[in-house]
Amino acid sequence: MNLFSPTPPLAERMRPKHLEEFIGQEHLLAPGKVLYNFVANQQLRSLIFWGPPGVGKTTLAMILARAASKEFFTLSAIDSGVKEVRAVIERAGRMGGAVLFIDEIHRFNKAQQDSLLAAVEKGVVTLIGATTENPSFEVIAALLSRCQVYVLEALSEDALKAMVLQALEQDELLKAKQLQVTEWEALIQLSGGDGRRLLNLLELAVENLPSDTFEITNSLVQLTVQTKSTRYDKAGEQHYDIISAFIKSIRGSDPNAAIYWLARMIEGGEDVKFIARRMLILASEDIGNANPNALLLATSCFQAVQVIGWPESRIILAQCATYLAASPKGNSSYTAINEAQVLVRETGDLPVPLHLRNAPTKLMKAMDYGKGYQYAHSYEHNFVHQEFLPESLAGTKLYEPGGSAAEQKLRDFLRERWQEKYGY
Repeated sequence: MNLFSPTPPLAERMRPKHLEEFIGQEHLLAPGKVLYNFVANQQLRSLIFWGPPGVGKTTLAMILARAASKEFFTLSAIDSGVKEVRAVIERAGRMGGAVLFIDEIHRFNKAQQDSLLAAVEKGVVTLIGATTENPSFEVIAALLSRCQVYVLEALSEDALKAMVLQALEQDELLKAKQLQVTEWEALIQLSGGDGRRLLNLLELAVENLPSDTFEITNSLVQLTVQTKSTRYDKAGEQHYDIISAFIKSIRGSDPNAAIYWLARMIEGGEDVKFIARRMLILASEDIGNANPNALLLATSCFQAVQVIGWPESRIILAQCATYLAASPKGNSSYTAINEAQVLVRETGDLPVPLHLRNAPTKLMKAMDYGKGYQYAHSYEHNFVHQEFLPESLAGTKLYEPGGSAAEQKLRDFLRERWQEKYGY
């Protein structure tokens, strides 16, 4: 396949046109579910799709518009403004209504979002917005009240495999090659739950396939990609969710979970001073005079990371985080952060458990963000058994106290609380 051919990319060639071809999002699309009913009843209301890249937001918008037999207009918030919005609204008015799909709607400023209100209210346009950011933060309340928000999830491993098999069986260019996937790990991990990335990676792997080879393997896929990027938005929901999980893990005396969330922030490029500042606050708020050295160490950490910077500051942050969670250090913190970062790279962007997520808005509370979180200080010894790691990593030990007398006390502390869970 010629990279410079005008042939559309595989992801575009495989874009579903009908609901029965769509893979994933069963919580919305299975028979009887809300979007399935929209298609079945040929009805459509203004809505916002919120989810990570490559999970079908644009495709679903097109399928819904087609099912409702409405004209479909699309704008990108990156290169469109009030002028373009008004032009579409005027055309939609002359046509008796239309669907307006706005990609990256979170990039629209208040004036641009305000320009949609009257048309959406009167039904001149049925708005479908797509965003990777929390609409509670990025969409104005007036527009949000006129739209239903539906959350799209990162594609599961089964869904990703189904997409690959569908492409190999149905795409004319791939079907002729009679290919088969004999090893899945690289494709699944490197896709990060992003269907578009998965199909682009598959196409690139096929282009690099020797002419006498018909198998797609891990080594072939890895030849096409250097490293997997980590999805992390320093100004969006991920920023608040992960720092919330990090702080709650330390408060809950779980250094394994704390070091995991620290690794997520490091891999995502979080501000080193932001992490250190939050630990400085926590040292006083959640430990205080129970261990005055915690505040001294957190202060030293905050000062040190401003001098050192990335990447070496990860070791200093790791030492402070494990001390605050288990409350002295050999090289165990250094080892822990190394192992934690390797784990993040190997397992990808695992979701923050709902009970650990930050819930500053009504929408997020209605979606059960923070529901079930047990505040450690409400229990005897300021501790209660609960899960701080993603479900698939439950019981993973990342922090192993060293052999010094001080660290043995930490081991005893953790063994008393966690018992057999982490094997201390």
